[in-house]
Amino acid sequence: MAKPGKDRDRAERVEAMRRATARAERRRTLIVVGICGVVALAIVAATGWKLYSDSQRADEVASTDLAAIGASADSASCLEAVTEPAAGSAQHVDREQVDYPDAPPAFGAHWSNPAAFQRKLYTADDRPEVEELVHNLEHGYTILWYDETVADDAEQMRVVEDVAAKFDVGTPDDLDTYNANKFIAAPWTADDGESFPDGAHVAMTRWAAEGDDAAEGQGLGAWQYCEEPSGEAVEQFMADYPQANALEPDGQ
Repeated sequence: MAKPGKDRDRAERVEAMRRATARAERRRTLIVVGICGVVALAIVAATGWKLYSDSQRADEVASTDLAAIGASADSASCLEAVTEPAAGSAQHVDREQVDYPDAPPAFGAHWSNPAAFQRKLYTADDRPEVEELVHNLEHGYTILWYDETVADDAEQMRVVEDVAAKFDVGTPDDLDTYNANKFIAAPWTADDGESFPDGAHVAMTRWAAEGDDAAEGQGLGAWQYCEEPSGEAVEQFMADYPQANALEPDGQ
């Protein structure tokens, strides 16, 4: 006769255990939901702050003269620009690697497709092939090459980024604006060949059509090396070797 009572007690204990388990599960669920909510809010806040910071930084760079970005040309220990007769104009060698004699090249054989106008700054992870960038040089681009010393220095890379941002005008509607902003900053790595001269970690190159060392129909190459990036040096180099002085000055 006692069996029904024992069964009832057992059922009540099982039900109590089930309810306790359910309450514990609800608590765990609420804790997980709470943690996820906090993480989500943190992500939203961080994203919002980054967008705000980036916007503030962009406004700051836009209101700063190019020459005021980074060190002065003297402080950056920039050497005098050098030139030599060029070769390789219109010499397309698609998908072939070119053994350029200079580090970095300012002219030479190149691929038929240049790098896109819209990109003003590249890293080692996304940079086009050197042979593409040489084609950009033929069209009047100035290229600022930075080595791994600069790439590993956050402060110097910020200068490179800010300089490149001065030429970032998206896709301009008029040819004059398009041509005036022919600038690219790109890395020069150990895989590309020889390093820059001792003490130099930045090089600017141009392939000009005319000048004292210009070869007929080929133009000349111009180089300037600096110890660190300098907006003032970029501005002066581009004034000395303007975009209009190019073998193919218009278009990409």
